[in-house]
Amino acid sequence: MNAREIRELFPILKQEVNGSQLVYLDSAATSQKPVQVIEALDKYYREYNSNVHRGVHTLGTRATDGYEGAREKVRKFINAKSMQEIIFTRGTTTALNTVAASYGRANLSEGDEIVISYMEHHSNIIPWQQVAKETGATLKYIDLQEDGSISLDVVRETVTEKTKIVSIMQVSNVLGVMNPIKEIAGIAHEHGAIMVVDAAQSAPHMKIDVQDLDCDFLAFSGHKMCGPTGIGALYGKKQLLDKMDPVEFGGEMIDFVGLYESTWKELPWKFEGGTPIIAGAIGLGAAIDFLQEIGLDNIEKHEHALAAYAMDKMSTIEGMTIYGPKDPGKRAGLVTFNLDDVHPHDVATVLDAEGIAVRAGHHCAQPLMKWLKASATARASFYLYNTEEDIDKLVSGLVKTKEYFSDVF
Repeated sequence: MNAREIRELFPILKQEVNGSQLVYLDSAATSQKPVQVIEALDKYYREYNSNVHRGVHTLGTRATDGYEGAREKVRKFINAKSMQEIIFTRGTTTALNTVAASYGRANLSEGDEIVISYMEHHSNIIPWQQVAKETGATLKYIDLQEDGSISLDVVRETVTEKTKIVSIMQVSNVLGVMNPIKEIAGIAHEHGAIMVVDAAQSAPHMKIDVQDLDCDFLAFSGHKMCGPTGIGALYGKKQLLDKMDPVEFGGEMIDFVGLYESTWKELPWKFEGGTPIIAGAIGLGAAIDFLQEIGLDNIEKHEHALAAYAMDKMSTIEGMTIYGPKDPGKRAGLVTFNLDDVHPHDVATVLDAEGIAVRAGHHCAQPLMKWLKASATARASFYLYNTEEDIDKLVSGLVKTKEYFSDVF
């Protein structure tokens, strides 16, 4: 199935925006949803909407089977050893906050170190800032190479015997850099630290094997991988999750409640207080089925080709600055850029008038913007439903943008 055929499975992409056929190039922010996912959500609400794990009636049983079946799909998707290692969350942000709040607070103290990088998304910075303040730990940053990549030599210089947690994104949402997580995890473990992975930008686009990576925690979101908003997953090694306390308390996650003391259910349910995200999990399961039918290897190959094509075409525009590695083989399917003398918000506004959706701003990565010496950038991000024709329209729109502002000023 080629990209044009895949595109037909996404109803939203068939519309016109501002009089032009929609060209959606903002999948790094959120992906569009195929009809298979939409139908799975519709079927749940129409046919077996019920709470899970509680009732013995037929609808409750079907809902529980759908919810736990989705957990098994997530387990296989990232090759975790056990369903007990898969915690459903609202998304990557919630998952990373859970690790920081539960594991971090219990295992960090004054003098300990948390190591992250300058390229991290805010959701992989702020939770560690907060837990560092609470525990007295020190937050350290891995410096980046000139092209924005991470050098393992610099990682070795930054991680010390005082380091207790290393938390790095697998793929940068700004630079497109693909980080050597397996090797970084090895360095962390050599020093007795744990490895946390933000996989928000990698899970939708490439195969992930948590056992091969040997990471201790990994987080991702469903809405970036053709699934619904408000659902994601946290993977954690069972021996670590077993020792961690829940961060939300209430129904569903308890075993016994007394007047003054309570006990928790076993994994994974002790981390899923309250009515869980049932429809979201079922939709995520449908998204995983869809992606695996297309093939993650095929998706990754397609996006690399689009990134190479885009960089080649965009580089011909005078005044164009492209951030991140120049070698398309070293980056994921996105291109972050600026046009000289044109603010990225203006770039995005003009492109939108042509029906082209791109991102503009700091991309929830203000420390990285500071490192890049840019207040903001524009970003075109590609997915399995994008084509070279989409990029041609982007390049044409950028030329029009440059000409428009040249005439104005």
